[in-house]
Amino acid sequence: MAGPGAASPRNRLAIAGARATTQAMLRNQPRGDVIRNTLFAALMLLAVLIALAGLVALLVQAFAKGSSALSPDLFTNPPSTAFPDKAGFRPAIIGSLELIAGVILFVVPIGVGAALYLAEYADKTRWWNRLIEVNIQNLAAVPSIIYGILGLGLIVRGPLDLGFVLVAGSLTLALLVLPMVIIAAREAVRAVPDSIRQGSLALGATKWQTIRRQVLPASIPGILTGVILAVSRALGEAAPLLLVGATVFVTFDPTPLSADGYTALPVQIYQYATRPQDEFQALAAAGVIVMLVVLLAMNSVAIWLRNRYEQRW
Repeated sequence: MAGPGAASPRNRLAIAGARATTQAMLRNQPRGDVIRNTLFAALMLLAVLIALAGLVALLVQAFAKGSSALSPDLFTNPPSTAFPDKAGFRPAIIGSLELIAGVILFVVPIGVGAALYLAEYADKTRWWNRLIEVNIQNLAAVPSIIYGILGLGLIVRGPLDLGFVLVAGSLTLALLVLPMVIIAAREAVRAVPDSIRQGSLALGATKWQTIRRQVLPASIPGILTGVILAVSRALGEAAPLLLVGATVFVTFDPTPLSADGYTALPVQIYQYATRPQDEFQALAAAGVIVMLVVLLAMNSVAIWLRNRYEQRW
């Protein structure tokens, strides 16, 4: 009986044949198609390089201006308007972590549930399902300040009347990023091969058992990707929070339901950046670095979970 290594020369031969066939087909393309494909690839590469250049410029500027203010005190000290050498971001860091925890708590079950309905249950021939999908895609492009006004009128006041508390900020940010999570989760669910569903149903599983035990676990990596993008956007938003109770100067650690106020990293950075003193300008740049560290730490956990549950078909 041939061992595993006996098949490797045949596999390499098959791969080489497929590569040669593909290259021959590409060489036989019309010259106009080759030029358009090359131009398109060059434009995509240029777009990537421009985006990376902007990111590198931002990081270089932040480190150049904020390196002098970097210290462990940024994570442990409260803010200060009189002593910039003792000022920190502790209440803002705690507030941002609590806000993001609330966003994840509200967004994941609602977003995944909506995505499962749109991908598995919704009848695409019905006009209301098509209307729902179009509106979700449109809501993903609405400016964040509009969600801040919605949160002020609906959550802080209005029907819910929660007041200016941290939970209201979490709900507002959840509304902001919910369309992004729904779209990413829906595409992740649709990307699961249909043969997985058919095989499960053929073995006697119900539709819900197929979704719960086969489709949903297989789509976890794509869902986590959407959650990572949503968390990244929510962490950097300041405009909606200013309308729903976030204050620019808080010296105590905020709690979710406290009416005394709360703050977040973007709001605190804005407060430091508006001051004319060079020390506070450096502190604002250091705050950008702190926010990047917090964001990378959270994203690293999410990426680890995504890679752990990733499946290849």
